Amino acid sequence: MKNYLNFENNIKDLETELEKLKDPYNQGGLSEVNTNKISKTQDEIDKRLKEIYSSLDPWQTTMVARHEDRPKSKFFIDNLFNDFISLEGDRYYGEDKSVITGFAKFNSHSVLVIGQEKGENLESRIERNFGMMRPEGYRKTIRLMELANEFKIPIISFIDTPGAYPGVGAEERGQAEAIAKSIECCMKLKVPTLAIVIGEGGSGGAIALASSNKVIMLENAIYSVISPEGCASILWRDSKKMLDAAKAMKLSSKDLLELKVIDEIIPEPLGGAHRDKNLILNNVRESIAKNLNLFKEMSDAEIMDHRKNKFLKIGRNKGFISNPENLSTIYNKNNIDKFYFRNRKAIFLTILLLFIATLLGIVLL
Repeated sequence: MKNYLNFENNIKDLETELEKLKDPYNQGGLSEVNTNKISKTQDEIDKRLKEIYSSLDPWQTTMVARHEDRPKSKFFIDNLFNDFISLEGDRYYGEDKSVITGFAKFNSHSVLVIGQEKGENLESRIERNFGMMRPEGYRKTIRLMELANEFKIPIISFIDTPGAYPGVGAEERGQAEAIAKSIECCMKLKVPTLAIVIGEGGSGGAIALASSNKVIMLENAIYSVISPEGCASILWRDSKKMLDAAKAMKLSSKDLLELKVIDEIIPEPLGGAHRDKNLILNNVRESIAKNLNLFKEMSDAEIMDHRKNKFLKIGRNKGFISNPENLSTIYNKNNIDKFYFRNRKAIFLTILLLFIATLLGIVLL
């Protein structure tokens, strides 16, 4: 049984009619299949889908990203990789089933695969904790990322989570520290890393694994610092204002590509990834192969600089930096010393003005 979103009611009626036309023998008597009407109905469905999905607002995009039938990480792992060997446990506390990890083959080359998994039905969703990772999940991925780094194996992550698990037990076991360590580990890796946001990329739960050389999104995925409902609750004390929040947050793939937060958008089939899983599978496969090839000739240092520069460039203008394509050089000690001596007068005056302002504030009080 297909699941439809609330803005797809017209599509639902047309597809119900199409199913009846394709199977007339269930309609209370025998009749001939009307191929002309089937063709016209299918054309009408395609037309309506194009109209709807070409003008989705940010909240509708969020609903598509959360669609029950949308392909999950396990689907991509099962169909894109060969000889997948699942590895479990963080060697400290236990196993976190909300993230699938293991080594596999992609185009005959070894890769480490990490996939945040929400589950396919109610039972598996409860078991997978709806894709919300606990500290042991992040520590498991850190353990395996360090292992992949040791053996020069590229890392591919599938991001699909509403956020890290906010429960008391997770906080007691060091949730924030585990996320911070995961981000640190991602940035220190000397192997190519790809992060593909396939559904929701929520908060620190996503960025913990998406601090990668390439951050890629499916066309109707979302990537944000908080859910639209959470943002609306904080800003307006009203979770029903999620549309306003979704618009303000720029969480769609098009907005994030324009802001250069992500590097690439993988096109989806008309009507969302769940409508043609074979097509989205091929699109993801091509993207992975293309991006892995980019790093084949790079040295360890070049791969690390590529990742650092990617994140340092987000939201920056040229300013005093002579080469904005190599921003990691601004943290070189010699460059910092040069900047200080060239601008020491301005720095001294700024400190002096702040000191005077502080004294005046004390006197006035």
